[in-house]
Amino acid sequence: MNNELLIYLGVSAILFALGLLCVMTRKNAISVLMGVELILNAGALNFVTFSHYTAGNLLGQGAAVFVIILAAAEAAVALAIFLNVYRTLSTSEVDKANQLRG
Repeated sequence: MNNELLIYLGVSAILFALGLLCVMTRKNAISVLMGVELILNAGALNFVTFSHYTAGNLLGQGAAVFVIILAAAEAAVALAIFLNVYRTLSTSEVDKANQLRG
């Protein structure tokens, strides 16, 4: 196996682990969103890496672009939800937002 492939996969695993740690331990909604973005970036890095080291097709790059577009849409929707929760509850902590009301 190529050493560069292992380096890319290691960086991707570290990004995924840091993102998961951030999602699991943080209480602030923006920090949780940043952890989700790290997890999505780790997946995009895996797509591009495997696309580069396989038959040379562009399916991995296309999937990575799709992940980036999905992450941008997810960030916009999540920030809108977080702003609404902050306006309603006057806090940005995820634990305090335990009830839904219309």
